[in-house]
Formats: sequence, structure tokens, C-alpha cells
Amino acid sequence: MPTAKVEIYTKLYCGYCVRAKRLLESKGVDFEEYDITLGGERKREMLARRPEARTVPQIFIDGLA
Repeated sequence: MPTAKVEIYTKLYCGYCVRAKRLLESKGVDFEEYDITLGGERKREMLARRPEARTVPQIFIDGLA
């Protein structure tokens, strides 16, 4: 069975991000993390994917939020 691609956008010192990553890890879910603490290209990418996003973490599973 193919596994879903999981991506998570986070910021440094974000307690909610830490908890979300711990939950994914505890469930054995592999994920790709994108740190948007300093903004830049990854933050623009996140906002292009989900324009209404104002907080992190933002989690996408197989490209869907």
C-alpha cells in the first residue's frame, strides 16, 4: 500500500509545531518539514498553496491541506 506524502510548514519556537511533529512521529508517519521562520520562498510557497493560512503548523497530505 503506498503511503501518503506528508508535508508540514513550521516555525522555530512554535509549540504547536513541536506537538504536531511529535504526533506524526508517534504514529510512524514520515514527513517533510519546511521551516518558514525567516519567511522567504517556503513561506510564499505555503501561502500559494493555502492563501488563508496565517498560522503554523500547516500540514498537507498528498498536496491537500
